Amino acid sequence: MLLSMLLSLWSPPVHAEVRAKDVGRFLGMQDMYVSGIGVVTGLSRTGDSTKNMAAAEALLQQAKVQGYTTEALVSRNVALVRVTAKIAPDAREGAPLDITVSSLGDATSLVGGQLGMTILATDMGEAVATGRGALTVGGYSQGGGGDSSSKNHTTVAYIADGGTLMMDLPGVDFSDQPQVEFILAESDWTTVARLADGINAEFEQPIATAVSSSTIEIVVPEDYTGRFPWFAAQVESVPVHMDTPARVVVNERTGTVVMGAGVRIQDVAIAHGGLTIEVDNRVEAVQAAPLTLGTTTLVQNGAIEVRETDGQLEVVGGTSIGDLVSALNSMGVKPRDLITILQMIEAAGALHAEIEVR
Repeated sequence: MLLSMLLSLWSPPVHAEVRAKDVGRFLGMQDMYVSGIGVVTGLSRTGDSTKNMAAAEALLQQAKVQGYTTEALVSRNVALVRVTAKIAPDAREGAPLDITVSSLGDATSLVGGQLGMTILATDMGEAVATGRGALTVGGYSQGGGGDSSSKNHTTVAYIADGGTLMMDLPGVDFSDQPQVEFILAESDWTTVARLADGINAEFEQPIATAVSSSTIEIVVPEDYTGRFPWFAAQVESVPVHMDTPARVVVNERTGTVVMGAGVRIQDVAIAHGGLTIEVDNRVEAVQAAPLTLGTTTLVQNGAIEVRETDGQLEVVGGTSIGDLVSALNSMGVKPRDLITILQMIEAAGALHAEIEVR
């Protein structure tokens, strides 16, 4: 049971010590994302159908240079896809890229497909890379006779080293920078102040200043002039105690709930019951009467069952997420019910944490 797992994994709040490189980066070292429109071939009648011709016709105008036409989609052995890749800020020409391929039409599966040569460009339209190769899909989708079976998402695929960078990227030249900025991935005043103090202690001089909840300005010491890689390596290795906000993240589509150890609650009464409605549709064959000209007919019979469980009112309270999970676990709360309960506790003002719904 998910709540049992959450309880077993819970431990008292501690501030995790991590390296600076694990929580931030130097300004100018952000990755670049490129994308393009491509065509996957070699599918076994799982590609785009003629119903998608209108969308395919508009999108294929971007791929005319590759010689593709909308007629190629009639066989359902090909699919129109979007190809994306992430490029490091200082990557050099010829660097291999991992690429992701996702269906744009109504293809049911990309299993067994081969991506044709695809141009990858920046948001400004500058072509910087190419992609091609055999797709890797972490699942399957099969069907026949009205039945189907699938595992994972089969309309998104991956090609390791399927892309190639066509040019050097104009990265930031740090060699003669007198001052640099270090940016935290998650803004937090406590963490940024601790990291600035840690950098000053590491270099034994006040070179770092926290200027915002996510930014630290660092003066490069004179003895590191022309030796920025060594300076950056030393900054990135500085340990810092992370201070994270109390947050509950829920995914209503999957029923997943993740709660941080810093979540606090006040005493609150919870009545938990349940109403279950099940609809069962069965397809049955009705035989024609003997010695008649009638034919066998398929009919659909439906049955609806409604069950309501008795609710119970309990007082839940304490100081930590462990107390909350233990109490709700004893009530037999399911993960999807837990999402609603947490939202109601927050609305009552008894949950001291941010709820993030995805």
